Amino acid sequence: MAETGTQQYRHELTVHPQALGRIRRIVAAYLRYWGRDELVRPAAMCVTELLTNVHRHTGSAACVLLLQTSPSGVRIVVSDESQALPVVREPDWFAESGRGMFLLSSTVDAWGVDPTREGKDVWIEFRASVEGAAA
Repeated sequence: MAETGTQQYRHELTVHPQALGRIRRIVAAYLRYWGRDELVRPAAMCVTELLTNVHRHTGSAACVLLLQTSPSGVRIVVSDESQALPVVREPDWFAESGRGMFLLSSTVDAWGVDPTREGKDVWIEFRASVEGAAA
């Protein structure tokens, strides 16, 4: 998604559950600044899930959050140091956890994982709506 007109925000962080609200506010502020208000709620939910997975399922809470916008949409990438891949499971709706990747995969237009030398990049994409592409 490296197109003309791409804007981005990059944030190196150590994930702590107490900091997730602040990160959601940062994501919301950038999306609003870029004129992508319609994505604030779904993007905040997805970023929370991706960062929570780093905190719970990797050996290190260190990661990098990258937001990119372009005429074709918005891409969010969370890079961490683990080789473990996220798993989408059929959710147990009575359990307290385990639904995140299912909800994420149902919310975004596309998502995937790219292995890296240091770990992996988990990315999600929201494609621009007709109104968003014209803005």
